This record gives sequence, structure tokens and C-alpha cells, in this order.
Amino acid sequence: MRHGVSGRKLNMTTSHRLAMFRNMVTSLLSEERIYTTVTRAKEMRRWAEWMITLGKHGDLHSKRRALAIIREKKVVYKVFDELAERYRDRQGGYTRIVKVGFRRGDAAPMCMLELINDAKAPGKSKKTESAAAKAE
Repeated sequence: MRHGVSGRKLNMTTSHRLAMFRNMVTSLLSEERIYTTVTRAKEMRRWAEWMITLGKHGDLHSKRRALAIIREKKVVYKVFDELAERYRDRQGGYTRIVKVGFRRGDAAPMCMLELINDAKAPGKSKKTESAAAKAE
């Protein structure tokens, strides 16, 4: 039984899976958008949110932990300078998964995993704001 065991194995060896996620998180944080399968994106979201949270901490220990995962130093600097400032007031939910169809070769469901650009608080949409304005 796998009680309390988190994470997906994705039919890979551990070393292959960790290397893939390290490469993908580096690409996502540098390009801010990647195309991948839905299951990989759901697992990838955990890694990306963890790296941005480390960037928000901003101390030396967090930077060393990020350097252990992210493969390029310039991406680490981007996380700790630009992305940490962008998401300073946001309590998680830094990524978005948008399904884009199916892969041509094996019909795997594909999606776009991207960083959210606006720095608004989650749960605040124009629809709820306009409804609140009408109520007043």
C-alpha cells in the first residue's frame, strides 16, 4: 500500500525522473512557459512552486537549495530577484495549466504549463469585483 506516499513515478527510474524534472523546472523558470503532458505538468507544478517559494524566502540557505535543483545560475538569479518580487503578495498558485489537445504520435493529453503574469491575489476576478460593486 502506498499510504502517504506523494509524487508520481511516471514509469521512469528515479535518476531519470529527477533529471527530467530538474531540466523542466529550469526551462519553465527561464522561459516562463513550456509544453508537456498533463501528468508531467501536474507533478512539475510542485517543483516550480517550491522554487518560487525558496526565492521568496531570499536567504542564503534557500539560494543554495535552489542551486541544487536549478541547472543554470542565471535562472536562480531570476527566481530570487524578478520572480520573488513579482509574487511577493501571492500565497501560492504561481503556475497555470492550460490543456491544448493531444499529441500526434501517441494521443497523450498535452498542456501548456506557464507562470502567472499578473500579481493579483488569487480568487479575485473582475466578475466578483463587479458583483460586489453592484451590491453596494
